[in-house]
Amino acid sequence: MGSPKLLVVDEDPVSLSLMNEVFGSLKSDVCRVSDGLKAAALVSEERFDGIFLDIELADLDGFKLPQLVRQSSWNKCTPIIVLTGHEKCDTMYKSFAMGVNFVLAKPIDRQKLASLYNALQGRLRENRRQYNRVPLQTEVVCTVGSKRLTGTAWNLGQGGVQLEVAGLSCGDTVQLSLRLSQPPIGVEATGVVVWARDDRQGINFTRMSIEHQEIVREFITQIGLSPK
Repeated sequence: MGSPKLLVVDEDPVSLSLMNEVFGSLKSDVCRVSDGLKAAALVSEERFDGIFLDIELADLDGFKLPQLVRQSSWNKCTPIIVLTGHEKCDTMYKSFAMGVNFVLAKPIDRQKLASLYNALQGRLRENRRQYNRVPLQTEVVCTVGSKRLTGTAWNLGQGGVQLEVAGLSCGDTVQLSLRLSQPPIGVEATGVVVWARDDRQGINFTRMSIEHQEIVREFITQIGLSPK
């Protein structure tokens, strides 16, 4: 699935350089940002496998950024690690309330960063699997309220599907029904349209039975292992 893609946000150039060096040596693709507003824009436009951020930002309340990450369609499940020089309990409580997964006290060093990264490997891989896509071209039926729409699915992942269905709009809650060919079996799910452009739509799954989750996971695995 390629190298993990990390976003690191810190106004301190020394900390930013250290994280870039450590994570780069651990075979990660690192996006370095020292501007909180730029980071806020990135999390709404790109998907990351992990986000490391300092909550002490001059141009944006550091507690606002985790909230924006959790509200984004791309990174709502991405692990967030907060870096802070404040060891007060209320800082930790507020961080976790905003959807943060880990809090790392400053000053940071190579050993701390490497140990945390290694501890996060399972979460990073699972987050990647949620967005890993395989090609799929099959009929899909979408029910939105009283409307029944038919179109084509173009690719599929554990976390969502890309479609071409006339009549879908961003924000729609959709009941989906499609058939996978390996083996031929129907899959149903509920999802939300998170983007719609160029006659195609992206849907994030919000509900799917455990049985159908396993079917989708097995399908993706089989396609991924098939000879190219």
